Amino acid sequence: MAYAVEIAIAMRCSKKQLNTIARGALLHDIGKIAVADAILLKPGKLTEEEWVQMRRHVMAGVQILNRIPFLKPCAPIVQHHHERYDGKGYPHGVAGEQIPLGARLFALADTLDAMTSDRAYRKAVGLSEVRAEVKRQQGTQFDSQVADLFLKVPETAWLQIRDSVENRITE
Repeated sequence: MAYAVEIAIAMRCSKKQLNTIARGALLHDIGKIAVADAILLKPGKLTEEEWVQMRRHVMAGVQILNRIPFLKPCAPIVQHHHERYDGKGYPHGVAGEQIPLGARLFALADTLDAMTSDRAYRKAVGLSEVRAEVKRQQGTQFDSQVADLFLKVPETAWLQIRDSVENRITE
């Protein structure tokens, strides 16, 4: 959430947009409560059928948020956070500006968080690797404007954000 908000601030989003993006980022995977633990916690690669089940978390999350009036504005972020700027994402394969801005911002923030966090199937990488990946995927996986803003933020700022959040969690 903190990464997404930082990018949204750099994009000069309004306070209302910032609140929606923050909530959407925080709740982006809420639909995973509808996915079996055996799939969520599997240490190895998922089978194609398991991927079908995993991809369903997006629309399950949308259904949950649409039932809660003050969270309903966050549903588009949850719905589109796995879309790609080139249209090769899921669940709908939408592209470019068809993807809500909050989802485009969060997709990059989520990648930053995922790549810099240890996973059961791989170790975390450093920010230089993340920056290289964002450059490689600029205009395909990621909105070019969002990627440019991300790349302009110094690595030290991203580290400070991560450390700030980690310190609050461990206190």
